[in-house]
Amino acid sequence: MKSYEQASAILSLQDVAKIYEMGDEKVHALSGVSLNIRRNEYVAIMGPSGSGKSTLMNIIGCLDVPTSGSYSLDGEMVANKSEGELAEIRNRLIGFVFQTFNLLPRADIFHNVELPLIYGGVPKAERRERVTRAIEQVGLADRMQHKPNELSGGQRQRVAIARALVFNPSIILADEPTGNLDSKTGDEIMGMFDELQAAGQTIILVTHEDHIASHASRTIRLRDGKLESDIRTREAEAA
Repeated sequence: MKSYEQASAILSLQDVAKIYEMGDEKVHALSGVSLNIRRNEYVAIMGPSGSGKSTLMNIIGCLDVPTSGSYSLDGEMVANKSEGELAEIRNRLIGFVFQTFNLLPRADIFHNVELPLIYGGVPKAERRERVTRAIEQVGLADRMQHKPNELSGGQRQRVAIARALVFNPSIILADEPTGNLDSKTGDEIMGMFDELQAAGQTIILVTHEDHIASHASRTIRLRDGKLESDIRTREAEAA
């Protein structure tokens, strides 16, 4: 029987392990990680290099599957899905924001944000409405026809956030989202994540920077593939 914490979670990992085989050697990237994240939580995942945080992000983001253990995302068991099924879940439930923006350099901003909807088979009229709304939400309505190289780093990351929002995802998963930005622009981007979470979005940040993690209401630390600590702020506990 599920605990209350599992039942109320938007995602739940139970005893998740990930083992990579490197020739004759087995690398235990994750070793028995159990974790529940509630809807609208703002979570930072931290840990030193080799701690398993990138592997955990890949599993949460349905970019990889566990070797053992279970993973439930928005009520759906995903640990044993095929590549095609994982891709469909990613498109439907997860919005990604990466350190390197991952924008198409020759496409304008509108098309960069529209692309996931094209792959998802969304009709043209609905695509236009969703893309326009997402770009307006990140404050770039006057830049829709610009290309990435005509924008600042902060603006490019806003485009990446708009692209993450366009499918109305259950979770936004951000990997070092300010890593390529100066501190002032990084603070602006983190302010945008704060606003999204306040509006009801679930945010999961992967970061190695304490001041970025301080925006979250919960900080999970990994070490050697295991959960080292899981700390919520008093405000989050009260909620």
